[in-house]
Amino acid sequence: MEYAMTSGQTSEGLPLSKRLKATTQSTHERLDTKIMAARPCADLANYARFLQVQFILHRDVYVLYELPDVSRRLQGLDAFSRFRDVKQDLVDLDVEVPSDLPANNKQWTMSFAEALGWLYVIEGSKLGAAVLSKAAVKLGLCDTFGARHLAPAPEGPARHWRRFTDKLDAADLDAAQFREASTGAQAAFARASDLADSILPKSKSCQGV
Repeated sequence: MEYAMTSGQTSEGLPLSKRLKATTQSTHERLDTKIMAARPCADLANYARFLQVQFILHRDVYVLYELPDVSRRLQGLDAFSRFRDVKQDLVDLDVEVPSDLPANNKQWTMSFAEALGWLYVIEGSKLGAAVLSKAAVKLGLCDTFGARHLAPAPEGPARHWRRFTDKLDAADLDAAQFREASTGAQAAFARASDLADSILPKSKSCQGV
């Protein structure tokens, strides 16, 4: 399918969300494989480790939803953050966060375009969260206890993703800014991968949940 050029698209004619998907696909797939191999919903112990990863990652990025440029140009995005839900999930299950994994403070000086790359990764993870949410039910968890941050949006994961990508694609990025956005997305995947390596249980197989 070909796309007509609009102000919300890059110089190569594709919406920003689709260009980011193309440039991060292999990185994304490796992370998904790593997480599923750790079987995050196999039992409560595995889930607790997964929740620690989620907490640290969302702690790193929550400020991006409220950056002046982001809130001004992508209005309403602040409501998409799941950080408060992750924190409450930790409280529900009495899970501690590792104290030796500091925050990634670079977000405070991140450019608008780079922030979009990070947000693309974080919001995209909601599609996988919908699958994990169903698996978490077998552990006695639900949308109001222990698995709040996995709960799908009221309109459904697919429609919520379209709402986000509509906002993302409306950003008028030039070629240099796209490179910043791509750098941000790759950095977000790398951060999630590093956290998974540090916290999740190791597995030699790639079993599903």
